[in-house]
Formats: sequence, C-alpha cells, structure tokens
Amino acid sequence: LSCFLDLKKTRKSIFEVIVEGSLTRLAPVLVTTITTLLGLLPLLMSRGIGAEVQRPLAAVVVFGLFTSTFLTLFVIPCIYNLVENNSE
Repeated sequence: LSCFLDLKKTRKSIFEVIVEGSLTRLAPVLVTTITTLLGLLPLLMSRGIGAEVQRPLAAVVVFGLFTSTFLTLFVIPCIYNLVENNSE
C-alpha cells in the first residue's frame, strides 16, 4: 500500500499507479514466497519421527504463504482501486 501511495504523489492515474506498484512488488514477493516454500518442502515430505507434528505445521504455513501472496498481488490492488475510485 505504501508503494501505491508513493506513486500516487507523482500525479499518475490510479490505473498507472496500481500497475506500476504491482509490478514493482511482484519480484520481491514471489522470490520471498518461493524461497520459503523451498525451505518448508522437507517438512512437508518428512516421514520420520515427529512428522505427524511437522507436516501439518508446514501445510498451514504454506497455505498461509499462498493466501498472503494472492492477497498482496491481486486483492489489495483491486481494493485500492475501488477505494480510490469511490473517493474521487
């Protein structure tokens, strides 16, 4: 959201602000998500002692990462667009 607010100060249209802000945040969000998922992959695949605790925990974290990534890249820009269009 702060990226959108900074870009809004440049007097661009709302659509340009959303597209540029989303593209700016795309790589950092995806890289962070992918590296974390790769780190959790061994926990998801574990079969040894304690796996019955590790697998559900890893599954919850992975689902949370997918959800937060989707929200960050798609839902928040849409909501920002709705709010900005209604405030004008």
